[in-house]
Amino acid sequence: MTRAFVSGILTAAALALLSTTAYAEPEIVSGPAAEPECFAPWAAETKFFKFPKKDGPYRVALANGFIANTWRIQMIQTAKAYAAQPDVAAKLKEFKVVSTGEDVPAQISAINNFIDSGYDAIIVNAQNPTAFGPVIKRAKEAGIVLVAFDNILDTEDAVNVNVDQKGLGVLWANWLAKHLPEGGKILEVRGVAGTSVDTDRHNGIHETFAATGKKWDVVEVIGKWDDPTAQKATADAIAVHKKFDGITAQGGDTGVVQAMIDASHPFVPFGGETENGFRKFCAKHTGDGLKCSSAGTGPAQVAVAIKTAIAALEGQVVPQSIKLPLAIVEDPNFKEGQDFYPDQSDNFFVGNAFPTCGINFTAQEIMGQTKENQ
Repeated sequence: MTRAFVSGILTAAALALLSTTAYAEPEIVSGPAAEPECFAPWAAETKFFKFPKKDGPYRVALANGFIANTWRIQMIQTAKAYAAQPDVAAKLKEFKVVSTGEDVPAQISAINNFIDSGYDAIIVNAQNPTAFGPVIKRAKEAGIVLVAFDNILDTEDAVNVNVDQKGLGVLWANWLAKHLPEGGKILEVRGVAGTSVDTDRHNGIHETFAATGKKWDVVEVIGKWDDPTAQKATADAIAVHKKFDGITAQGGDTGVVQAMIDASHPFVPFGGETENGFRKFCAKHTGDGLKCSSAGTGPAQVAVAIKTAIAALEGQVVPQSIKLPLAIVEDPNFKEGQDFYPDQSDNFFVGNAFPTCGINFTAQEIMGQTKENQ
């Protein structure tokens, strides 16, 4: 083997590496985004990315973590329903879904497997916002479009899609402060520990309470955004503390109200999520003292994330951080057939649409899908 031949091999390898790295680096361009009403930048200083165009159809994977609650199950079902829509399916060669539970290394391993398998884009609902540095670097070097949503990644090397989770905590706390102007004892039912959503919402609640200058005694329990878990945690809290003046819960809200009913706890102001069952309770018991602010984001966030990934692969301009609108309804404005559905499952999250992105689903479309890995 001649020195020139070896040199040629090394040069070719170096060029290949440079080519891969070049592909992985999106060009930073001026906005607006390709679909400005859908791909709204998070802030005025948000960067806009333009990835090199790649020919389709594409292989796209969803790497989910936690699955043991209705929001995550509906999210997986929504992802499958969106990928199955004819205009989307035509752009996909393969759509893969894996849920790995609360084990962060297992989720990172799943992403690494998708990278090694040569997927074009990976969608992530991250168990931890800061633990993914090495795998983010690998995805970037491999030229893979990485889109995080809901529980996002603490990086500018991925595209993040989310609502203002901290702002949601602020909204709930303001609702309670409005109904309890002198402060009071609050039950805070938190989500999954360590996730960015739980942390951001919690911080929004406590910073808002502190800013009122009133006395708030907040009792925290873990509900994991899950009705049975939140119901038991609430029942245990009521058994110990006897009475709360207000409640805020990040999810599992139907279970929280059921625990109040079972314990004969008086209805109190409640800042909570968008479950159909919770909204049924809010509408039914408004005259009994259950004054609700129901706000959040539907699991169709995942569909926006998939849409974003496909747009990026097609070479369209997308913001590095995309801000989605909240779905909000507050007492006394709960309307049957619009804000809640008596004939649908309690576990169905209402407001599961983003009309500005052309994304809307019927309950039948979603519930016809499975939650299993595929």
